[in-house]
Amino acid sequence: MLLLSKEKKQILIALFYYVNCINNFFRLTIQYYLEMLKELDEMFHSETIKPTFEYAHILLALFIFGENLDGIGRYRLQKELLIGSGTAKSLITKLSKKKNFIAVPDKNRRKGHVLTDAGLKYLNKIKNVILLINDGDLSILKDMIIESKGAYAYLCQVKNSSEKITNGIAQRDAAIKVNGFGVTCLVFDGGKFHFPLTSAYESDEIQMKITEDVQEYVKNQVINKNYILEKNDVIIIGLGDNSERARLAALNAALTLL
Repeated sequence: MLLLSKEKKQILIALFYYVNCINNFFRLTIQYYLEMLKELDEMFHSETIKPTFEYAHILLALFIFGENLDGIGRYRLQKELLIGSGTAKSLITKLSKKKNFIAVPDKNRRKGHVLTDAGLKYLNKIKNVILLINDGDLSILKDMIIESKGAYAYLCQVKNSSEKITNGIAQRDAAIKVNGFGVTCLVFDGGKFHFPLTSAYESDEIQMKITEDVQEYVKNQVINKNYILEKNDVIIIGLGDNSERARLAALNAALTLL
């Protein structure tokens, strides 16, 4: 029977306590963001026709309003979200009346809707975990993206979410659901990016390497936005037939990691 000294027992107890605290933290964090998404459930309630927009459309709308603090109109939002006029009208109405996330300022109604304090607060909570970066340069990314010809790319960062990703198939399916071409997922280990350990890109013998040019390019995109890149962050590269579609694909894929 192995006997441990008092000091070693104390170290093991402390280590067990630390691991337990970390596990509880991640469990509470996941629960927190799931509850945050549930706050949007009422926007899908309807006594007549069920809304055709997705959670990704709601969140992307908030991001767009956040980038246009002076206001944005329905027709501009419709084009940005790639939705029909009726869907855009329904989305704006529900964001305004059901959630009080947007409003039309009394002083200048021509500029459209703006974020309310409640909308800005909710958007900032989302930004704690999901960050939209910018369009991707396929002349640099093409070697690691399947069927990049004719595609557009968009980069999205999801904080501390590497443990929630397996082979990237769930993220690919989420992108396709909003008519994207798919996504490529990169996990940051604190120094470099790599594909998920059970990546769909992995062959029987060797996993495709990410070149130094791509490594530096993706890091610089994050830095240029003044975002912080940390261990276990995931970069999602959404693909689509235009920039807006690629952005929507990236965001919908990011939601699978909450």
